[in-house]
Amino acid sequence: MSKLVTIYGGSGFVGRHIAQRMAKEGWRVRVAVRRPNEAMFVKPYGSVGQVEPVFCNVRDDASVAGVMAGADAVVNCVGILSDRGKNTFDAVQHEGAERIARIAAEQGVATMVHVSAIADTETESEYATSKALGEEGVLQNMPNAMILRPSVIFGQDDGFFNRFASMSRMGPMLPILGGDTKFQPVFVDDVAQAAVIGILGQAEGVYELGGPEVKTLRGWIDEMLTVVHRKRVVVNLPFWMGNLMAFGFGLLQAITFGLVHNSVLTKDQVKLLRVDNVVADDAKGFAELGIHPLAPEAIMPDYLWRFRPSGQYDSIKDSARNLKI
Repeated sequence: MSKLVTIYGGSGFVGRHIAQRMAKEGWRVRVAVRRPNEAMFVKPYGSVGQVEPVFCNVRDDASVAGVMAGADAVVNCVGILSDRGKNTFDAVQHEGAERIARIAAEQGVATMVHVSAIADTETESEYATSKALGEEGVLQNMPNAMILRPSVIFGQDDGFFNRFASMSRMGPMLPILGGDTKFQPVFVDDVAQAAVIGILGQAEGVYELGGPEVKTLRGWIDEMLTVVHRKRVVVNLPFWMGNLMAFGFGLLQAITFGLVHNSVLTKDQVKLLRVDNVVADDAKGFAELGIHPLAPEAIMPDYLWRFRPSGQYDSIKDSARNLKI
């Protein structure tokens, strides 16, 4: 019988790419998610019955253990960008990661890959702190685990370039926060390729993953605007204004008792935007894994074309203008 991998958060942005690659490797893939009925799209990644979404709550021992039974490897892709109800940074990214690793050790799982993030704990960010504590908990229980720390991840369903490209349609100005902060965007499938190496037991330890280019946020916004064929005045807002906006959105969430969730900007995100998000000079990365990461400009046109003034017809119109009659 083929081997089995359980991917916690396997229907998410990164998890689905790992699931696809593991299906191609011939493994059975168990996609552990909170809403399996919304993850049915993963089933065609493999042959009939090869990829199955199953229910799991990473805050519960029995739930985590149940979907791990019989697994040869586990992957943790579960992560959040803001607290929501019981799904807090600590409960999901610290305790949840530690729980998965502890139960993996108890069940004798051979390998584990934990998808973390490049996050500076000196920012006093709850997100960064929970990521660091999660990594610590994983390594305490699974010392041979692979820890992946990607910079901001881009790809067809990303929340980075897609978000700013969507904002560019709203008017002549594009406000941003942390315009001078450096980022090293990494392609989602490159991260998935690294995870597969860990699942197969070919690498372990901590790897920081970044693309081949480092630019400021403003530099990446300019790159995005070129791809979507739009000219906008990019306004870099001061951090005090960002804190004020985050307070306002947070207050709105509080007075509506969570009915209106703040998915725009939180105080914690403002803290993260103050520090560079790039691979450390002395960190192991793609080079050690034998992977050549793709640059954003090679991928962005494939999925950002829909934000152009005329969508997929923009390129045709440009060509038509050059015709000599």
